[in-house]
Amino acid sequence: MWLAGCAESDPPLPPLQLDVDRVSVSGISSGAYMAHQAHLAFSSTIDGAALVAGGPYGCARGDLQTALSECMHPPQAPAVDALRDRVRERSDNNALDDLAGLAGDRVWIAHGREDTVVSAGVSAATAALYRALSAETRVVVDDTREIGHVFATAAPGDCAADDAHLAACGFDLAGAIFRQVVDPALPPASAPQGELLAFDQRPYAEDGHDPLLADRGYLYVPPQCRTQSCGLHVAFHGCEMQADRIGTRFVAEAGYNRWADGAGVVVLYPQVRSSLMPLNPKACWDWWGYTGRDYDTRDGAQLRWLKRVFAHFGIAV
Repeated sequence: MWLAGCAESDPPLPPLQLDVDRVSVSGISSGAYMAHQAHLAFSSTIDGAALVAGGPYGCARGDLQTALSECMHPPQAPAVDALRDRVRERSDNNALDDLAGLAGDRVWIAHGREDTVVSAGVSAATAALYRALSAETRVVVDDTREIGHVFATAAPGDCAADDAHLAACGFDLAGAIFRQVVDPALPPASAPQGELLAFDQRPYAEDGHDPLLADRGYLYVPPQCRTQSCGLHVAFHGCEMQADRIGTRFVAEAGYNRWADGAGVVVLYPQVRSSLMPLNPKACWDWWGYTGRDYDTRDGAQLRWLKRVFAHFGIAV
């Protein structure tokens, strides 16, 4: 595997033929919130979502203090009925996709027993929300592992987080994500043989809707995906896991690329940039409203950006 792209000017996304019926998302922490928002916004297109150490859609209600006090480690879990009603209202108003798009979708919600950042009740509320929205969504909860607020990798170790929030736990989290929401019959992973490409994220932002992303994003392309149709998986990093801070450690070492070749799936790694105005020093995905009041709808700046990336690959939403 080799990395293409240079600091001066990254190329646009390459032209690839992607299968519109094989689109999935995943994320950890703020990335889990973002993957959840993307799934509900585009459920007619996205058919699988893996949410690690995150919480339910709309929990923050557009307010950072609410996000910190009620949506991470609150004394009581978020009230699911109110969140359900909010999603239904937004779906009825076309701010989110029709909830019929959730039927048959695969949803995997993971929470480690040692997580002291996001509580088990918050993650459990996410599962309850999905079940309240659609009885036909296939929801699986994994909450029994002795893992903290980290992205676990297959390497054996004590599961202590490094400065990139990766942890050698002897548990292949990326592999579990792929088998849960991409293909349950995947062969064992091997060393990735494809290309990890840097690309310019700026052309996919709409005028007047700044998604506050970094200039550079990443795309992993398995060898066969240059010449044949492949699926697409979007992996949203967590806070402080952006490439501007940790380099390519998440995009190259989290483990997704090892599974992508066998799955025939291209992996998109969009990147947030940190900022003080608006306040987002840890480069979290927007799950409380720093990009604008429509942040968690189809009209949100980051979801508009994702929609244009989908369009580049011929995926209509």
